[in-house]
Amino acid sequence: MTDTRNPVEDDEGTEEYVYKILVVGDLGCGKTSFIHRYVNHTFSNTYRATIGVDFALKTLKRGKASIRLQLWDIAGQERFGHMTRVYYKEAVGAIIVFDITREKTFQAVTKWKADIDDNLSVDGVSIPVVLLANKCDLAEEPLDKEMMEKFCKENNFISWFETSVKDNINIEEAGNCLVEYILTHDPEAHKTTQDTKSEGTVELTAKSSPTADPKASRNCMCSL
Repeated sequence: MTDTRNPVEDDEGTEEYVYKILVVGDLGCGKTSFIHRYVNHTFSNTYRATIGVDFALKTLKRGKASIRLQLWDIAGQERFGHMTRVYYKEAVGAIIVFDITREKTFQAVTKWKADIDDNLSVDGVSIPVVLLANKCDLAEEPLDKEMMEKFCKENNFISWFETSVKDNINIEEAGNCLVEYILTHDPEAHKTTQDTKSEGTVELTAKSSPTADPKASRNCMCSL
């Protein structure tokens, strides 16, 4: 795996950025489902637990720039904890997912965030991380947004979103927010050049932010 600070240019002068993004969280929170929805715009109830690591590719267009995201799906099982550090290398952003219906998965968020902060930084600065409160379609009560905003501020998340992979709520918004933050704060972040399994292509606007949906995060700092 190579690492460079400069984007690749083709013969027409189009710049290509390749960003490695981690997707982590406890088992059964919907990490694999999130990636499939974000990349392929599909949903299934039959995904099996990830063993070790898997990844997919999504291509975003931003003006003349082509942004290729490598989304690394890291296994949530505790027994794979010693393996995950190997897959963290060169990541420039991360998404942590918890299941809004299982408090234990929320309690594990700080463990995942600390693990990322301890093992990854770009020029000595922790990589940006977005938090997803997934399965909001199954929640019996709405999240306490004031509590969530305080939690994210205290734990240095750049943003948080209530999401539903099944109902496609805030999936694009969450992913694009992280990308926009990386582009705004470190447009020449580390790049990688690795083959991938699947690919989706979408247009990315210059300013991505949460929608007006009442379940959307009110604490997005991706455009700051």
